[in-house]
Amino acid sequence: MSQGSPLDKRRAGLLLHPTSLPGGHENGDLGPEAYRFVEFMAACGFTVWQTLPLTPPHGDLSPYAAQSVHAGNPRLIALEPLVEAGWLRPDGGPQPGEDGWSYRQRRLIEAREGFRQTDWIRGEYEAFLRQRQDWLEDYALYQAIRADHRQAAWFDWPRELRDRHPDALAAVRAQFGEAMAQCRFEQFLFYRQWAELKRYANERGILIFGDIPLFVGYDSADVWARRDCFLLNAEGRPDVVAGVPPDYFSETGQLWGNPHYAWEAMRADGFQWWKARIRTQLSQFDLLRIDHFRGLESYWEIPADAETAVAGRWVEAPGDELFRALRAEFGRLPLVAEDLGIITPEVEALRDAHGLPGMKVLHFAFGGDAENLYLPHHHALNSVVYTGTHDNNTTLGWLEELDEATRNHAFEYLGGDPARMPELLVRTALASVARLAVVPLQDVLALGGSDRMNQPGVAEGNWRWRFRWDQVDPRTAGHYRHLLTLYGRI
Repeated sequence: MSQGSPLDKRRAGLLLHPTSLPGGHENGDLGPEAYRFVEFMAACGFTVWQTLPLTPPHGDLSPYAAQSVHAGNPRLIALEPLVEAGWLRPDGGPQPGEDGWSYRQRRLIEAREGFRQTDWIRGEYEAFLRQRQDWLEDYALYQAIRADHRQAAWFDWPRELRDRHPDALAAVRAQFGEAMAQCRFEQFLFYRQWAELKRYANERGILIFGDIPLFVGYDSADVWARRDCFLLNAEGRPDVVAGVPPDYFSETGQLWGNPHYAWEAMRADGFQWWKARIRTQLSQFDLLRIDHFRGLESYWEIPADAETAVAGRWVEAPGDELFRALRAEFGRLPLVAEDLGIITPEVEALRDAHGLPGMKVLHFAFGGDAENLYLPHHHALNSVVYTGTHDNNTTLGWLEELDEATRNHAFEYLGGDPARMPELLVRTALASVARLAVVPLQDVLALGGSDRMNQPGVAEGNWRWRFRWDQVDPRTAGHYRHLLTLYGRI
């Protein structure tokens, strides 16, 4: 990247989704533990926090098929600042039989009542509504209708709501005005708390690294509000859906089910939908990863009635035109390309034409020969190296799964004792020439496979992992400050 960009010097970062923080109710949030984590990072010498997406998930809790590409996850709203603001009274926590999310929802409703009695923040709130009105109204409508229809997906709503008939939407606004106002208020709280946490991190020299899932959740406010931007029929159903062919994670590929973009329609208006999306992300993050970057060169199109992703085909996408339009709008963008999977010369050409750093994952480096591009001797300056990502097992879990040949290759290449894992692989990442090295917190804490965050292709049990401070050795900060100094990443 060019001078003055987030990757203008060697850095090291930690990968941790905020829901994995301690504290909060049912999941981590943007409260005191998030600030403590920032202080821990600063003590270690890490200067990048990769958070992954912060968007509102469905029941599987994955932010990669979220209910909105613009909205923040209300599960992340911390209650402590609302008590400090005087909008909530302290209480004893969830009532018997009340889960953490239900408790948080109840308290957020109570907080709005307190907020409505306050004048000092009214101007800030009204300014937020004006600034976000291009997506916030549709999102509030979407949430109100979903709640009234027992969380049914928009394509299963009555036709007049599914197809956004003006009279039907006006009736929703009249009947569910309070619910919509609550939704707007929660988005205000999320954005306000996130901005304060990001400022706190930036003041301590830590950049925030976000994530842009390439595809959009089918059941989302974005698809419902802008069906013209997606390949859907008159009934709002897709004939083709997104996924990937067979790969490292699955012998039958991955059938994601997201709708594909109507690229011709997007091209016709100068990619305005994408510009709005990027504008939101730039307001939240210092650096952004484009997940499944290769889908901007060509994407895997799967018949909607297929049982697996094997039946798909590659279709060309206008990635070069899109990036030219985005650069004309925003200038040089702080983007990283997630260029994993089946990468062709055309994908590499698109990445390099726009100066985007790619990714090198050490878990993918071993078991072959010296030509494997994930091996450190092939790394490039303009890249980001990982031990593993949120989709991988922890390094100790990965090690247990290796066959004997791959394991032997790894330790012959690394030249170290297996007893030194995962630090041996962490040190290898830190020693790489790649400008940014990112380590999942699980590897810093030497945690095993039971602490894995996500397993692609498995529907249940993901996105629930949380760490505890008693898992952090008191010597960790000093040790990592030494390592990051040793490898020139302070």
